[in-house]
Amino acid sequence: MSRPAFYALSPGGWRDYVTVLHPPYTLWHLSYVVVGACLAPHVSGTRLAVTVAAFALAVGIGAHALDELNGRPLQTRIPDGVLVGLAAVSIGAAAVIGVWAAFAWTPWLLPLVAFGAFVVCAYNLEWLGGRLHTDLWFALSWGALPLLTGYLAQTGRLRSEALLAAVFATLASLAQRRLSTDVRKVRRRVATVSGTIELRDGTTEPVTAATLVGAPDAALQLLSGAMVALAAALIVLRFG
Repeated sequence: MSRPAFYALSPGGWRDYVTVLHPPYTLWHLSYVVVGACLAPHVSGTRLAVTVAAFALAVGIGAHALDELNGRPLQTRIPDGVLVGLAAVSIGAAAVIGVWAAFAWTPWLLPLVAFGAFVVCAYNLEWLGGRLHTDLWFALSWGALPLLTGYLAQTGRLRSEALLAAVFATLASLAQRRLSTDVRKVRRRVATVSGTIELRDGTTEPVTAATLVGAPDAALQLLSGAMVALAAALIVLRFG
């Protein structure tokens, strides 16, 4: 495959900075923040905007900059120093926002802020021998955590509806991970694909790289759009 991801632009210049943001996935995981916040009985637009901004910095910029630094999976030409700077500034800013929110709204945010700051580095840089670089840790960190933080920032406590929604976010993120793992392998590591599929009527179809990634890529695009649409619908419901 010519591109390392379906959303990857041609390498070079400003396009590398767009690609490294993983736009569909960033929007997908920011949608969990919105879902969590909009489950609260009363929704503050200011608190929602601040929480989304913090996760946009930590996940959208920081985590993805560290991920690209660790092996160049998207094949960008962004200098290592720039990636380090982007990660440090964005994760640091997100942590500052989180600590401020904890003192301004509820101290129960502090454990989530501390965990988020740790796991964004531990997962993407594969600390502890990669023990946290697993599908489950991805789902908990990029699924459950944003949703629970969005809810907690609004209410100051966690209730059953937030915990059940966190299960939804965890399962949806696990599905994302399962779909994307094989796609990444084909796009980034496989040199050639050969073979045929023989149908019961005796006809055959060639197996190509496009055959292997077509359905998972389409599912990922549809799921990312669905999550954003859900978040948009909840915003219209609560603020429209």
